Amino acid sequence: MASPLTPPHPPSLLHTSFAISRRSLLLLSSSSLSLPPSPTPPPPPVDTTITDRVFMEFSLCPTFSLCPTSSTPLGRLVIGLYGHLVPTTVSNFKSMCTCSAYKNTLVHKIFPGEFFVAGRQDLREGRGQVHPPLDFLSRNMETVDSKAFLLTHSRAGVVSLCLSENDDDEEIKLEPDYRNVEFLITTGPGPCPQLDSKNIVFGTVLQGLDVVTAIASIPTYKPSEEIQQYNDLASFLGDKRAENARAMWNRPLKTVYISGCGELKVAKPSLPPTLP
Repeated sequence: MASPLTPPHPPSLLHTSFAISRRSLLLLSSSSLSLPPSPTPPPPPVDTTITDRVFMEFSLCPTFSLCPTSSTPLGRLVIGLYGHLVPTTVSNFKSMCTCSAYKNTLVHKIFPGEFFVAGRQDLREGRGQVHPPLDFLSRNMETVDSKAFLLTHSRAGVVSLCLSENDDDEEIKLEPDYRNVEFLITTGPGPCPQLDSKNIVFGTVLQGLDVVTAIASIPTYKPSEEIQQYNDLASFLGDKRAENARAMWNRPLKTVYISGCGELKVAKPSLPPTLP
């Protein structure tokens, strides 16, 4: 018989240590199963290799009509094209240049400090509008390809196919053989983020940024604040005349047009990638 002064036996240390060890093993096994996800690899760089080069010559008339005999040359642009990135867009633009389809057509809008637009199609004749040679142009499915919108309008001299800024005649857009050949060139000095992801960048100005600056400095029609308010009200009420009036905004007060264009043949047309 145990003495009343003898303390009771402590619980089994072996059982306690076994329970702790088993719990620790369970925690370790569960933590090993929930490993952190591996980092996503960065996307491959955008291929901005220049595969082709074209030129555009611009001239200025002091009146609202084309005057090839009395115009003032503004200079020539040399444009590098990203044929690997957007081959269809580049092929169509190059065809428009080599067929001289852009020749004697207007720069019809200038947004000071941002960009200018050329290559508009209209039903009216004799106004310096573009008439694309449909036999040489492909249907451009890149307009619905997200990869075609990766480049941004980050600086002066970016050449882009107009989508959000396109103002071709609405009736022409409904034609089954319609091909969009309207383009814009950013003029700087800053970027144009409002154009990003909405228009397809397909080239860059390699030479002639001074010509871009000269075009950007031409004064344009700017409606007064009162006229803009009346136009907004008319547009809200569904008056179609408001849209027609708005089409005149940002038109240059002098006639700027493409007086010449074509492809530049070089021995090695593929140049190193440029900045996007």
